[in-house]
Formats: sequence, C-alpha cells, structure tokens
Amino acid sequence: MLTWIVPLIAIALGLVIIVLFNRLVRARQMAREGWSGIDVQLKRRSDLIPNLVDSVKSYAAHEHDVLTEVTQLRGAARALPADAVGQRAQAETALSLALGRLVVLAEAYPDLKASGNFLKLQQQLSDMESEIQMARRYYNGAVRNLNILVESFPSNLIAKPLGFTPGAYFELNDAAERATPAVKL
Repeated sequence: MLTWIVPLIAIALGLVIIVLFNRLVRARQMAREGWSGIDVQLKRRSDLIPNLVDSVKSYAAHEHDVLTEVTQLRGAARALPADAVGQRAQAETALSLALGRLVVLAEAYPDLKASGNFLKLQQQLSDMESEIQMARRYYNGAVRNLNILVESFPSNLIAKPLGFTPGAYFELNDAAERATPAVKL
C-alpha cells in the first residue's frame, strides 16, 4: 500500500506545482498586456503633443516656458525604456501636469479657445487621458493579481525559485503630483 501512496503524493504535488506555475505565468502575461495597453495610449498622447504645442504656439508665442517644458518632458518620457514602469510613471505624470498647464493657457487667449483645431486637439487629449486612466486601472489590477500570487502561500514557494517577482504599479509617488497644478499667467 505504501508503494502506491508515495507515487500518488508525488503526482499530486507535481500537479499542484504545474497549476501554480501556470497561474503565475498567466498573471505575469496579464500584467505585461496591461502595460502594453498603457504604453500604446502614452504613445498616442505623445504623438498628439506636437500638434497641440504648435496650435498654442501661434497664439501664445510669449508663453515659451510652458511650451518648452511640454516638449522637453515629452522627449524625456519617450527616451525611457518601455519596461521602466516606475520611471515612466513619474515622467508621464510630469508630462500630464505640464499638459494641464498648457491647456489652462487657452483660457487667457479667447481666439485660441475659439479655434476649431485647438478645441479638437483638446478633446482628443481629454479622451486620451481617460483611456490612459482605464489602461492604468487594468494594468494595476493585473499587477495586483500577480503580486498576490508571488507573495502568497503556496505559490510563493514556486514563484521565487522560478524567478517571478512582484510587478511595479503605475502610480504617483509624490503627494505634490496629486495636487491640482497652480498655473500662473
């Protein structure tokens, strides 16, 4: 009888390891898919920025500092590796704040506010920010599920030896970034 019990336990243990491993792989792939969604939305926003800057530039030439800041932050965000989640989150948050200041500038320029091109770009930017937030929530949920598997028992016994690590959330780290930006005209 003992000759049957030991192999059955070994088979059961092997099946548990396979199931847990597959759950970890699935969770990791969901997090990667989520990050890919964020990356696509950030690229779309980045592609829209030059048009927005050019539109504002023709009306607000003396607002050079804000226009330069948006352009520099866009370049800095695009220069970061796609998988540098924490650094990308910080760079994209700074870019979002600068874009907010750029859009607020339109309030000081009635001709710009009435420009059909600017209004279209502003609407596209607003829609894109909403899509980024949805992608961010999906990604953070996928990372949460991965982290739960990596850190909880018994899957942590398999995760760490097989190289599974907790994922980084796409979040704001600085409380000042959560505050409404102050715009000086």
